[in-house]
Formats: sequence, structure tokens, C-alpha cells
Amino acid sequence: MQKSANVLVLDGDPLNRVVLENTLSEEHLVISCDNSDKAFERLTQTKFDLIIVDILMPDDEGLDFLLQLKADPMCYQIPVIVISASNSYQDEARGLTLGAVDYIVKPFSPNIVKARVKIHLAIKQKNDLLERLANIDGLTEVPNRRALDETLAQLWYQSRDQHVPLSILLVDIDYFKEFNDTCGFSAGDECLVKVAKALQSISQRVDGFVARYDGVRFVALVNKRGADQALALASAMHQAVDALEIQHPSSPICAHVTISVGVVHVSDDFSGDQTESLVLADEALVKAHQLQERVVLVNR
Repeated sequence: MQKSANVLVLDGDPLNRVVLENTLSEEHLVISCDNSDKAFERLTQTKFDLIIVDILMPDDEGLDFLLQLKADPMCYQIPVIVISASNSYQDEARGLTLGAVDYIVKPFSPNIVKARVKIHLAIKQKNDLLERLANIDGLTEVPNRRALDETLAQLWYQSRDQHVPLSILLVDIDYFKEFNDTCGFSAGDECLVKVAKALQSISQRVDGFVARYDGVRFVALVNKRGADQALALASAMHQAVDALEIQHPSSPICAHVTISVGVVHVSDDFSGDQTESLVLADEALVKAHQLQERVVLVNR
């Protein structure tokens, strides 16, 4: 039977862990941990939909876990239900203030736990859908600028902290204004959709991310790859767009639609704001147009 959600349980009491597993495992995949180190390790391995934590563990381990979780940009949106032996309003308020969505007092009723979990998973499902819709470009159906800004920030700090490189590829469709003028805006929209899907398909092969940057440009992000691999990705994107064979009667360089790519490969210098690299990518793209080069790479 397929499980509907992944639930992480952090509780130092083995009996409580068993009861929670028995209560929820029929419908959900439940992974339980007795300390926060194991819980954080699990979070790096599995995508969880909900977390249940006891905040009265020794040395405030449960509270510290909740604090760190809500401070992590990769995890803060996961709903957390606190299960605690304390029926103090002060403790309940503290748990909710720290970011928990619910507070259940021990000893708990399994039926109450199941009902609360069901409610918060339904809310999360609706929120996830709204988030996806808010992050999708209406025309091309690839991520939009809002999603790009969020993802770039996450990958920037992740790459910096893990000491791995990050490549930013700014892609422009060559002579697109001329294409619109000759073929019409409907054909232009169709061209944008096809190019977006081609770029996304190629990027996904290397666990990359593609978003619409502005009217006719796209940005691809990929980390943990060397400069040569970034150039190989740009080349694969060129080939994919060439293979679409979208006729471009007004292009002075080719009979079909082509792209130019400005690439910034960041391996050492993660100082400053991550948006500075977008500026560098734009400069590389301008240079690619001026030199009529398919790709221009800048190392940082």
C-alpha cells in the first residue's frame, strides 16, 4: 500500500515512539529518532511532510531541534506538531511561538493524533499547491523569477557552506524581436514554450534548475559541477534548441531559432550578494552577442 505522507518523529521515550508508529504507519511512512542528530541526518535523506517532536527532552534537545529546524531555509516550511507531557499554557505558547502548528499533551489519544495529523497534512498539501502555482510562469510553465530568486539564494549559501562550485547560465533567444515581428506574437509564445521545455529537459539530466528570467531569457542553475561540465550543459542546451528546428526567417545568423549563453562559474568567490553573479552572467551574455559566440564563460 502506498503511503500518503512521510512523517518524522523525534521523541526520547521509546514507548511513545512505538505508539506513534503504530498509530500512523498504516497510512504514512513513519521514521522515528531518539535524538536530534539522527533526526537532522534523516532530514538530509528523506523529504518529510510533517514532523512530530517532544519539546521536553533532556537538555532542551527538542526545543533546540525546533529552533534549528525553523531557522533552516530548506526545512522551515515543514509543519511541526509538538507532543509534550507538559499541560502548561506557557510551554504550549512557547512551542507555538517557535513555529509549531499544533500542541498535543501526553498521554495522548491515538485518534486525536491521527485527526490532527490528517488536518495539518491537508493544509500543507493546499499550501504546497498554492506555492507551486505562485512559482510557475504562466506561459512556459517552468519556474518563474520568484522561484529563481529563492532557488539561487538557497544554492548560493549551500554551495558556499559545502565548498562546492555553482554555475549560473543566462540563456537568450537570438533575434527574438525579429522573430516576433516576422512570425507574429502567437508563434513567439509557442517558440518560448518549446525552448523553455527543451532547456528544462536538458538541465534536469544534471539535477539542474531552469527558470524564466524575463521576457525572452532563461536562467539555469547547477551546482557541484566543474566549469567544463557547465560548458557541456550550455552546449547540450544549444543542441536541444537547434534540434527543435523552429524556422527563423529574420535571423541574420541561422535559418532556425538559436540561443546564446552567458555562463558564470563560481568556485572560490562567494563573497557579496548572489545577484552579483546574475549581473556577471548578463555581461557574459552581452559579450557572447557582440562576438557572435554561442557561449562565453566567466570564472569567479
